[in-house]
Amino acid sequence: MSEIAGIVLAAGSSSRMNGILKPLLPFHGKPMLCRVVESALESSLDRVVVVLGNGFETISRVLSGTRAQVVYNPHFSTGQSSSLKAGLSVLERNCEGALFLLGDQPLVDAAVIDAVLGMFRKTRSPIVVPCYRGKPGNPVFFARSLFPQIMALEGDIGARALIKEHAESLATVAVENEGIHLDIDTREDYEALLKRANGLTGETL
Repeated sequence: MSEIAGIVLAAGSSSRMNGILKPLLPFHGKPMLCRVVESALESSLDRVVVVLGNGFETISRVLSGTRAQVVYNPHFSTGQSSSLKAGLSVLERNCEGALFLLGDQPLVDAAVIDAVLGMFRKTRSPIVVPCYRGKPGNPVFFARSLFPQIMALEGDIGARALIKEHAESLATVAVENEGIHLDIDTREDYEALLKRANGLTGETL
């Protein structure tokens, strides 16, 4: 039987967070990364892989009680492409595609994930991108046919170039979740997230 994997990218250095380990920032009573992983595990994904790098030992401990597979990316400092490849490297040959999730998007829920997977199963498009009010976001699905191209990426780039290259064959799916546009890079991003998410005020840096 074939499977679809979720790969959570959380290996970055959090360079704009003044030394704070971004995946461990509290969100609704749990580390932000745990929220992302929980949503992935609640979805119809067959397996969930979490790619870590900076702060590996500390961050991996908060995931020890989950069913997610943790992978260490020793080359995380070279950029996101190394994490994409680290995640793909542990998938089985029967994996027909991978959904790449960002570890700093805790508002992305299982409904978003399942909407993307459902569109792939319906269209068999090699790339599926969620859109909120017409604007594309994350997480993005890539079929196995594109894995070699992802493995050939170098440097601090994601798979955006592949999305542009295969624009004529990708599919989009509308979702009612603006969280697909909200990732946390700075303290200001985090504080804005807390204000936006149900009026949360008790969690600060």
